[in-house]
Amino acid sequence: MNNKEEALEALKQEMEQDTLLPLKSANLVFGEGNADAKVVCIGEAPGAREDEERRPFVGRSGKLLTHLLLEVGFRREDLYITNIVKRRPPDNRDPLPEEIEAYKPYLFRQLRILDPKIIMTLGRFSMNYFIPEGRITRDQGKVFRVNGRLVVPMFHPAAALRSTQTLNALTASLKKLPLIIAQADMLLRKAL
Repeated sequence: MNNKEEALEALKQEMEQDTLLPLKSANLVFGEGNADAKVVCIGEAPGAREDEERRPFVGRSGKLLTHLLLEVGFRREDLYITNIVKRRPPDNRDPLPEEIEAYKPYLFRQLRILDPKIIMTLGRFSMNYFIPEGRITRDQGKVFRVNGRLVVPMFHPAAALRSTQTLNALTASLKKLPLIIAQADMLLRKAL
């Protein structure tokens, strides 16, 4: 286990013991993948399958994400995948603002440990975490520079399961990911 993996495990244990975090009736879904990845994918909150398995993006939308990533040359293991809120909201509802706020310091620390160049947000909640004034329909697939990282908003795979138009847009945006990774250093240096 390297230093990043040890730090992530310590953070996960701290979250498990934090009695002030909301949604304690659900399992903690901390995140998984390559701790040295250049890209971190961040969704909004775990669903039912994720809660059962304690792993992010393993349900229908996760299978779609895995498939789409493979199409552009990435395995899940090449990236790090997590959510803003680390426990499932009841009845699969959207996370509440106070839940997002409660988990925010932990995501901040998780990202500080991972230190990715690129954050790929999945859906409007994770996009708005980094780009509060963003609109997913307008900004998905674009590249933003936020606090020394590139943030690339994408449609949530769950939305792509419901709409062919959204699926096509998500697929087109994901196809840009290899080029964004290749140009990350240059994009971080220049004004966007």
